[in-house]
Amino acid sequence: MTHVVVTGSEGFVGQVLVQRLLREGLGGQPVSRLTLMDVRFAEPHADARVRQLAGSIADPAVRARANEGGVDAVFHLASVPGGAAEKHYELGREINLIATLGLLEDLRAQAADGQVPRFIFASTIAVYGEHLPPEVDEQTLPNPGLSYGAHKLAGECLVADATRKGWVQGCSLRLPGVVARPGDGAGMMSAFMSQLFWKLAAGEPITVPVSAEGVAWWISVGACVDNLLHAATVDPARLNARRSYQMPVLRLTVAELVEALARRFGDDRRGLVTYAPDPSIEKLFARYPPLATPEALALGLRHDGDIDQLITRAMAH
Repeated sequence: MTHVVVTGSEGFVGQVLVQRLLREGLGGQPVSRLTLMDVRFAEPHADARVRQLAGSIADPAVRARANEGGVDAVFHLASVPGGAAEKHYELGREINLIATLGLLEDLRAQAADGQVPRFIFASTIAVYGEHLPPEVDEQTLPNPGLSYGAHKLAGECLVADATRKGWVQGCSLRLPGVVARPGDGAGMMSAFMSQLFWKLAAGEPITVPVSAEGVAWWISVGACVDNLLHAATVDPARLNARRSYQMPVLRLTVAELVEALARRFGDDRRGLVTYAPDPSIEKLFARYPPLATPEALALGLRHDGDIDQLITRAMAH
């Protein structure tokens, strides 16, 4: 039997991950129990293997219910995103930092009985901050520029420490701009990255808060979930001492993405984009240098391959 817990399961990445777990299982084994945790659920899940726990992951009672019967793997995706976490510091700290520690400490007793679960933590490229070197590689030191990034970096350290203590077999993955998230992206300063896909596909105008030459790191939700699942099944002996990896990405300008979307959906799409750069957003989300991830690639983590595959996989869900 395989019991998997997913926090933040109602989120963009979480919903795709849940679909994949139910359809494909984990590491070649079917998932017999899937516990989903989020603040609320839009509707009951139809699959009998699914248990939905509504409430805050900062609530020890909610977490205790999630761990009933033992856990084989945890995908910790829940977070208060960057803009919202900066505006509401206490909430961001409670969810992004304190609840992460709580999730790890909850698993101590289970580990003492010999059952050590896999723990996959969704970190973020926000750990690097806004002052990036000419090239980022896997030895680049983090320097968060937002509380969100600081708390996520602390979470990576907590995952590595819990792994050292034998509570979990942990791995943190730093997620880049995952696309294409539906909706208006409320609370997310990087919402324009996903809105470009949906607005241009629908033939609707869009004003983006960065320049056409702005460069970002991109990955589709499909490729992102591929990497999360892979990290949960790779031999723990192959993981680095930090237990942390940067997901490989495609590095593209906004103009390159617009051009590819115009090829896909119609030449008129180019004229639908208005550029109104916001210096703060440009600095945080559109000034990314080249990224080298040989360790991640050697481990089996992957980006989308090319811009056309990025578009196809980003919009498939």
